[in-house]
Amino acid sequence: MKILMRSVDMICCTNKDGVITPIKFRISDEDKEIKIIRIDRILSRKEEKLAGNRMLIFTVQSVINGNEHRFEMKYEFSTCKWFLYKM
Repeated sequence: MKILMRSVDMICCTNKDGVITPIKFRISDEDKEIKIIRIDRILSRKEEKLAGNRMLIFTVQSVINGNEHRFEMKYEFSTCKWFLYKM
């Protein structure tokens, strides 16, 4: 997987216990074309501390144009930002 660490717009759901579930995200590519990618499956969810900064890491799977793709998404607690980390 290629490391990108690009900021994305995310639609997510939070249940009453505070568990975050990503649903779909929007990203613009090199040609400034906006793509919306729906997350079909969450493969793993873990928390890590990077330089004292808490982050949630999701390994997710999506089907794009009939092909399965895996992504690694990061949610940064301190800034409430989502990132497409690996693709």
